[in-house]
Amino acid sequence: MRPVFRFAAVAAAAALCLAPVSATAWGRLGHLIVGELALTTLPEEVPAFLRSKQAVVDMGELAREPDRSKGSGRIHDHNRDSAHFVDLDDDGKILGGPMLTDMQPTRAEYETALRAAGTDSWKAGYLQYAMIDGYQQMVRDFAYWRVDVAAGKRAKGAKKAWYKRDRVCREALLLANLGNLAHYVGDGAQPLHVTSHYNGWGDYPNPEGFSTERVHQSVDAAPALSGVTREAVLAQMPAVRTCDCTINKRVVDYLLASNALVTPLYRMIKEGAFTPGDPRGATFSTGRMAVGAAELRDLIVMAWRESGTVKVGWPQVSVADIESGKVADPWDNIVGTD
Repeated sequence: MRPVFRFAAVAAAAALCLAPVSATAWGRLGHLIVGELALTTLPEEVPAFLRSKQAVVDMGELAREPDRSKGSGRIHDHNRDSAHFVDLDDDGKILGGPMLTDMQPTRAEYETALRAAGTDSWKAGYLQYAMIDGYQQMVRDFAYWRVDVAAGKRAKGAKKAWYKRDRVCREALLLANLGNLAHYVGDGAQPLHVTSHYNGWGDYPNPEGFSTERVHQSVDAAPALSGVTREAVLAQMPAVRTCDCTINKRVVDYLLASNALVTPLYRMIKEGAFTPGDPRGATFSTGRMAVGAAELRDLIVMAWRESGTVKVGWPQVSVADIESGKVADPWDNIVGTD
């Protein structure tokens, strides 16, 4: 367990102690805003259930879930806590191990590379894998949703009823799974989640004399203490930007862009920008939340589009073939024959 509760209880406690009104810092506010605005700004091509007012409200709360589930037990927490961060050194290596840009195909191979450098993923974090895992699950959820809708239109009787029930369940499951992804995307927008200088500069070369004190919670607390609003974050969100690239590259580029702000962030900390009432803390936080919300929205769009190109069920069947009617009745593939 790292010596800081990432986007969680410590920041919330600090905000409550310092703020004149009740506030819960970036731990609640940041993740809530990222989740809500990502869905609020989805284009119409994405299914309507995910753009509904209720889905937006639900996502604001579900995006907090990986923090809210902390304290469930030693095994639960020990397995999941390191999903919230990845510790990049100044040379781009992960705690002296592999480069983030040379991403290993699996977590097992990542673990092997880290252990060769004398560390492991519990210390170094695996945020990049948590994000990709969440994205791939979203593609799968969307794919089955497409099948439920397409096959359900042609089915009759008990089969039609089953597809309808499965679609409703899939929508609820997709929202819950998306909440996890929303959280990790939000974590990745905060530069202190993608650096070995995550809570003070630490025992590293420090030519600019950056703080070695615990600074993480002051950055986390800035949104609540300085009055960050949804409207301000929304105004800074860029237009939808998808890419003709792998999800691995998309995630790595996103985390590297956040990591590039570590030194500028420490300069701001040195100048007192994250003390209560300083508007620079709000400006920084607003910009990072806008980036996080936009990235989550864009990943949803990418996942929706990809979901129409994959195969599902067993034996596997093409989603596109089911939607086009080429496979008129995929019941045995989707539900099974046993």
